[in-house]
Amino acid sequence: MKDQLSLNDEEECDSPRAAAAYYWWRSAAKFEECARFKLDIPNLSKITPKLKILKEMERLALIAAEGLGELRHKLFTYRSGDFWVPTGGLKKEEMDIPPLNTILLVGFHNSGKSSLVNLLYSVLGHSGLVPFAQSSSRGASNYRSWLMEEHNVLRSMKSGFCVYDTRGFDYDRVCEGVEELSEWMTDGVHHNQLCLRAGDPVLSEDELEIPMLKSSSKFANRRVNCVMVVANVAEIYKAFKETDKKPLEALRDLFCSSALKKCNEKPILILTHGDKLSTEDRIEGRLKICEYLGVSEATGVYDIVCVTEYGFLADECDAVTTYALTEAVYRALLISDRGHLPKRNLLDWAFFLLSWLMCFMGAFFALLAHFFSKVGHRERNRLKF
Repeated sequence: MKDQLSLNDEEECDSPRAAAAYYWWRSAAKFEECARFKLDIPNLSKITPKLKILKEMERLALIAAEGLGELRHKLFTYRSGDFWVPTGGLKKEEMDIPPLNTILLVGFHNSGKSSLVNLLYSVLGHSGLVPFAQSSSRGASNYRSWLMEEHNVLRSMKSGFCVYDTRGFDYDRVCEGVEELSEWMTDGVHHNQLCLRAGDPVLSEDELEIPMLKSSSKFANRRVNCVMVVANVAEIYKAFKETDKKPLEALRDLFCSSALKKCNEKPILILTHGDKLSTEDRIEGRLKICEYLGVSEATGVYDIVCVTEYGFLADECDAVTTYALTEAVYRALLISDRGHLPKRNLLDWAFFLLSWLMCFMGAFFALLAHFFSKVGHRERNRLKF
């Protein structure tokens, strides 16, 4: 389908069917109204949430072809702290900037986290269709889904960031998932970190000797700098239409949890599997999810299809998806560098130790008071008799 806003479909992709998927939102009922806003100064009062989504998709389509190369170059040359902006009179040398910024992917089962990692490898690492986020090893395959995985998606020793694929949460056990997420945000994460949960089979001594599990604690611990919440929009919206709000409410509990408030900004929302919905349902699903989460439907939200209907990664043939994914990573790094804190100096450490000493002394005197209270109570009882 061609229209006045097309970017020469024949040049972008050889397959007409793929080109139609490339511009999927242009079949929406309100698209003509969105097109009229392109050349005129829009009346902001008339821009509905649906029109905002259409305008956002058109922005991605407009900039994807020419902007992708520049954005990729920024990521290839990025080093941790490059996007830090001086504030408060502090110098960059005074900031506690980690060697790598860590982007954490979280979501429920079948949300598409591993497929997203594979797409990142293909888009940024030029690795083709090799599924890096999966394992075919027989000895390790039973435990692969239980482990954290650190991915250098640029496939470069100089990369300034890494992406962590995590074990999916369960819609029926959101509280346990949020508690586990809180531990990751507080204590950090490391490669091959074992994520055991209630109901998992107990590992035998032989299983604990598997090298992959045994050496997991030797990997570097990473502080989480930014979180991407990955959600299966098709699964959530279909359940909602059947009056099942559990997936939507579970996503809200995860996205709005106090664990994620430890980051300076809200997490980035990645919506996957949108190609399994009609155009209208795909837009409506995004609107419904953003409304429930209390976030803008056009800012910090990305609709990304990881795998096409033919089973191939949706990368070079879909420039909008490729650019959206690259921009999401770029935005995550901006958030990460804005969240760095100043290094602790000698005065900070002295205050930290003093506070712990005061807490210890308070606990010690409370214990003494409890002990002598018990002794005094016994003595009074003895004197009565």
